[in-house]
Amino acid sequence: MKYKQIKPKKIYEEVAEALLNSIRSGELKPGDKLESVQQLAESFNVGRSAIREALTSLRAMGLIEMRQGEGTYVMEFSSDDLVFPLHSAMLMGEEDVFHLLEVRKILEDGAAYAAAEKRTEADLIKMEKALNEMKEHAGDILLGEKADLDFHFAIARASGNPILVSLMNQVSDLMGESMRETRRICLYTETTTVDRLHEEHEAIFLAIKNESPDLAATSMKEHLFNVESVLSNYMRSLSE
Repeated sequence: MKYKQIKPKKIYEEVAEALLNSIRSGELKPGDKLESVQQLAESFNVGRSAIREALTSLRAMGLIEMRQGEGTYVMEFSSDDLVFPLHSAMLMGEEDVFHLLEVRKILEDGAAYAAAEKRTEADLIKMEKALNEMKEHAGDILLGEKADLDFHFAIARASGNPILVSLMNQVSDLMGESMRETRRICLYTETTTVDRLHEEHEAIFLAIKNESPDLAATSMKEHLFNVESVLSNYMRSLSE
Protein backbone atom coordinates (compact mmCIF):
# COMPACT_ATOMS: atom_id res chain seq x y z
CA MET A 1 0.00 0.00 0.00
CA LYS A 2 1.26 3.46 -0.88
CA TYR A 3 0.79 6.08 1.79
CA LYS A 4 0.71 9.82 1.40
CA GLN A 5 3.96 11.38 2.52
CA ILE A 6 3.79 13.54 5.61
CA LYS A 7 5.75 16.75 5.46
CA PRO A 8 7.58 17.73 8.65
CA LYS A 9 6.43 20.99 10.19
CA LYS A 10 8.67 23.98 9.94
CA ILE A 11 9.87 25.59 13.15
CA TYR A 12 7.74 28.71 12.74
CA GLU A 13 4.65 26.55 12.18
CA GLU A 14 5.26 24.81 15.51
CA VAL A 15 5.73 28.16 17.25
CA ALA A 16 2.55 29.53 15.65
CA GLU A 17 0.56 26.48 16.70
CA ALA A 18 1.84 26.77 20.27
CA LEU A 19 0.77 30.43 20.44
CA LEU A 20 -2.55 29.59 18.78
CA ASN A 21 -3.18 26.90 21.40
CA SER A 22 -2.46 29.44 24.15
CA ILE A 23 -5.01 31.80 22.61
CA ARG A 24 -7.55 29.01 22.14
CA SER A 25 -7.17 27.81 25.74
CA GLY A 26 -7.52 31.32 27.17
CA GLU A 27 -4.01 31.39 28.55
CA LEU A 28 -3.51 34.38 26.26
CA LYS A 29 -6.57 36.64 26.33
CA PRO A 30 -7.68 39.53 24.10
CA GLY A 31 -5.72 42.61 25.09
CA ASP A 32 -2.76 40.63 26.47
CA LYS A 33 0.64 41.81 25.32
CA LEU A 34 3.00 39.17 23.96
CA GLU A 35 6.64 39.03 24.91
CA SER A 36 9.11 40.73 22.59
CA VAL A 37 10.49 38.84 19.58
CA GLN A 38 13.76 38.35 21.44
CA GLN A 39 12.03 37.05 24.58
CA LEU A 40 9.84 34.68 22.55
CA ALA A 41 12.88 33.42 20.67
CA GLU A 42 14.59 32.65 23.98
CA SER A 43 11.45 31.03 25.42
CA PHE A 44 10.98 28.76 22.40
CA ASN A 45 14.73 28.35 21.87
CA VAL A 46 14.45 29.28 18.20
CA GLY A 47 15.71 32.07 15.97
CA ARG A 48 14.03 35.45 15.79
CA SER A 49 13.10 34.91 12.12
CA ALA A 50 10.98 31.89 13.13
CA ILE A 51 9.18 34.05 15.70
CA ARG A 52 8.54 36.80 13.15
CA GLU A 53 7.09 34.31 10.64
CA ALA A 54 4.90 32.75 13.33
CA LEU A 55 3.58 36.18 14.33
CA THR A 56 2.97 37.04 10.67
CA SER A 57 0.78 33.96 10.25
CA LEU A 58 -1.26 34.76 13.38
CA ARG A 59 -1.58 38.35 12.27
CA ALA A 60 -2.88 37.19 8.87
CA MET A 61 -5.55 35.24 10.75
CA GLY A 62 -6.55 38.43 12.58
CA LEU A 63 -5.64 37.04 16.01
CA ILE A 64 -2.87 39.47 16.93
CA GLU A 65 -1.93 43.02 16.04
CA MET A 66 1.40 44.81 16.08
CA ARG A 67 1.24 48.35 17.37
CA GLN A 68 4.21 50.37 16.28
CA GLY A 69 6.32 51.37 19.26
CA GLU A 70 4.08 49.47 21.69
CA GLY A 71 4.36 45.76 20.97
CA THR A 72 2.19 42.83 19.89
CA TYR A 73 -1.27 42.27 21.39
CA VAL A 74 -3.94 39.56 21.20
CA MET A 75 -6.99 40.90 19.40
CA GLU A 76 -10.68 40.43 20.21
CA PHE A 77 -12.03 37.45 18.31
CA SER A 78 -15.02 35.14 18.12
CA SER A 79 -14.90 31.36 18.32
CA ASP A 80 -15.39 31.28 14.56
CA ASP A 81 -11.98 32.87 14.11
CA LEU A 82 -10.38 29.77 15.60
CA VAL A 83 -12.16 27.29 13.38
CA PHE A 84 -9.80 27.88 10.47
CA PRO A 85 -6.77 25.59 10.47
CA LEU A 86 -3.51 27.40 10.93
CA HIS A 87 -2.46 26.63 7.37
CA SER A 88 -5.39 28.65 6.01
CA ALA A 89 -3.42 31.76 6.93
CA MET A 90 -2.17 32.31 3.41
CA LEU A 91 0.83 34.39 4.31
CA MET A 92 2.48 31.58 6.24
CA GLY A 93 4.18 30.30 3.11
CA GLU A 94 6.12 32.43 0.66
CA GLU A 95 5.30 30.07 -2.22
CA ASP A 96 1.56 30.38 -1.52
CA VAL A 97 1.76 34.17 -1.56
CA PHE A 98 3.29 34.23 -5.00
CA HIS A 99 0.88 31.62 -6.32
CA LEU A 100 -1.95 33.92 -5.24
CA LEU A 101 -0.31 36.92 -6.90
CA GLU A 102 0.10 34.91 -10.09
CA VAL A 103 -3.63 34.16 -10.04
CA ARG A 104 -4.39 37.82 -9.43
CA LYS A 105 -2.25 38.90 -12.38
CA ILE A 106 -4.05 36.44 -14.68
CA LEU A 107 -7.50 37.57 -13.52
CA GLU A 108 -7.07 41.27 -12.81
CA ASP A 109 -5.01 42.37 -15.81
CA GLY A 110 -7.84 41.11 -18.02
CA ALA A 111 -10.48 42.56 -15.70
CA ALA A 112 -8.93 46.03 -15.96
CA TYR A 113 -8.75 45.73 -19.76
CA ALA A 114 -12.40 44.69 -20.03
CA ALA A 115 -13.52 47.31 -17.49
CA ALA A 116 -11.96 50.09 -19.60
CA GLU A 117 -14.07 48.92 -22.54
CA LYS A 118 -17.36 48.27 -20.73
CA ARG A 119 -17.46 50.44 -17.58
CA THR A 120 -20.54 52.49 -16.84
CA GLU A 121 -20.84 55.74 -14.91
CA ALA A 122 -22.18 53.72 -11.97
CA ASP A 123 -19.04 51.55 -12.06
CA LEU A 124 -16.82 54.64 -12.00
CA ILE A 125 -18.71 56.03 -9.00
CA LYS A 126 -18.06 52.80 -7.06
CA MET A 127 -14.38 52.80 -7.97
CA GLU A 128 -13.97 56.44 -7.01
CA LYS A 129 -15.79 55.87 -3.71
CA ALA A 130 -13.37 53.03 -2.87
CA LEU A 131 -10.40 55.22 -3.84
CA ASN A 132 -11.58 58.01 -1.54
CA GLU A 133 -12.05 55.55 1.32
CA MET A 134 -8.52 54.23 0.78
CA LYS A 135 -7.18 57.76 1.16
CA GLU A 136 -9.39 58.47 4.15
CA HIS A 137 -8.28 55.31 5.95
CA ALA A 138 -4.64 55.33 4.87
CA GLY A 139 -3.50 54.74 8.45
CA ASP A 140 -6.11 52.09 9.27
CA ILE A 141 -5.02 48.66 8.07
CA LEU A 142 -8.41 46.92 8.24
CA LEU A 143 -10.50 49.73 6.73
CA GLY A 144 -7.79 50.37 4.14
CA GLU A 145 -7.84 46.71 3.17
CA LYS A 146 -11.65 46.72 2.82
CA ALA A 147 -11.55 49.77 0.55
CA ASP A 148 -8.71 48.19 -1.46
CA LEU A 149 -10.71 45.00 -1.94
CA ASP A 150 -13.83 47.03 -2.86
CA PHE A 151 -11.83 48.85 -5.55
CA HIS A 152 -10.56 45.67 -7.17
CA PHE A 153 -14.00 44.06 -7.09
CA ALA A 154 -15.59 47.19 -8.59
CA ILE A 155 -13.19 46.74 -11.51
CA ALA A 156 -14.08 43.06 -11.84
CA ARG A 157 -17.80 43.86 -11.88
CA ALA A 158 -17.21 46.61 -14.43
CA SER A 159 -15.81 43.96 -16.78
CA GLY A 160 -19.38 42.72 -17.22
CA ASN A 161 -18.20 39.12 -16.83
CA PRO A 162 -20.00 37.28 -13.98
CA ILE A 163 -17.67 34.25 -14.27
CA LEU A 164 -14.67 36.49 -13.69
CA VAL A 165 -16.35 37.98 -10.61
CA SER A 166 -17.12 34.47 -9.36
CA LEU A 167 -13.50 33.40 -9.80
CA MET A 168 -12.30 36.42 -7.85
CA ASN A 169 -14.81 35.66 -5.11
CA GLN A 170 -13.17 32.24 -4.75
CA VAL A 171 -9.91 33.90 -3.67
CA SER A 172 -11.37 37.02 -2.04
CA ASP A 173 -10.44 36.02 1.52
CA LEU A 174 -6.86 35.32 0.48
CA MET A 175 -6.74 38.57 -1.50
CA GLY A 176 -7.89 40.42 1.60
CA GLU A 177 -5.14 38.82 3.67
CA SER A 178 -2.44 39.75 1.18
CA MET A 179 -3.75 43.33 0.93
CA ARG A 180 -3.85 43.61 4.71
CA GLU A 181 -0.31 42.33 5.03
CA THR A 182 0.97 44.62 2.29
CA ARG A 183 -0.54 47.63 4.06
CA ARG A 184 0.92 46.57 7.41
CA ILE A 185 4.38 46.27 5.88
CA CYS A 186 4.04 49.63 4.15
CA LEU A 187 2.87 51.38 7.32
CA TYR A 188 5.67 49.92 9.42
CA THR A 189 8.42 50.62 6.88
CA GLU A 190 8.08 53.60 4.55
CA THR A 191 4.99 55.79 4.55
CA THR A 192 5.93 56.83 1.00
CA THR A 193 5.14 53.26 -0.06
CA VAL A 194 1.51 53.77 0.99
CA ASP A 195 1.42 56.90 -1.16
CA ARG A 196 2.78 54.86 -4.04
CA LEU A 197 -0.04 52.33 -3.65
CA HIS A 198 -2.57 55.18 -3.87
CA GLU A 199 -0.89 56.52 -7.01
CA GLU A 200 -1.03 53.10 -8.64
CA HIS A 201 -4.74 52.74 -7.88
CA GLU A 202 -5.36 56.24 -9.26
CA ALA A 203 -3.52 55.32 -12.48
CA ILE A 204 -5.67 52.21 -12.92
CA PHE A 205 -8.85 54.20 -12.28
CA LEU A 206 -7.95 56.98 -14.73
CA ALA A 207 -7.10 54.49 -17.48
CA ILE A 208 -10.48 52.79 -17.01
CA LYS A 209 -12.29 56.15 -16.83
CA ASN A 210 -10.56 57.30 -20.04
CA GLU A 211 -11.49 54.04 -21.78
CA SER A 212 -7.86 53.01 -22.38
CA PRO A 213 -7.84 49.21 -22.05
CA ASP A 214 -4.14 48.64 -22.80
CA LEU A 215 -3.09 51.28 -20.27
CA ALA A 216 -5.53 49.93 -17.70
CA ALA A 217 -4.10 46.41 -18.01
CA THR A 218 -0.52 47.72 -17.89
CA SER A 219 -1.26 49.87 -14.83
CA MET A 220 -2.83 46.90 -13.03
CA LYS A 221 0.16 44.72 -13.90
CA GLU A 222 2.59 47.33 -12.56
CA HIS A 223 0.57 47.63 -9.35
CA LEU A 224 0.57 43.87 -8.72
CA PHE A 225 4.30 43.64 -9.47
CA ASN A 226 4.87 46.34 -6.85
CA VAL A 227 2.77 44.43 -4.30
CA GLU A 228 4.84 41.34 -5.09
CA SER A 229 8.04 43.33 -4.57
CA VAL A 230 6.89 44.70 -1.19
CA LEU A 231 5.97 41.23 0.09
CA SER A 232 9.10 39.61 -1.37
CA ASN A 233 11.44 42.15 0.23
CA TYR A 234 9.71 41.73 3.58
CA MET A 235 9.89 37.94 3.50
CA ARG A 236 13.55 38.12 2.51
CA SER A 237 14.22 40.30 5.55
CA LEU A 238 12.63 37.69 7.83
CA SER A 239 15.15 35.08 6.77
CA GLU A 240 18.20 37.32 7.20
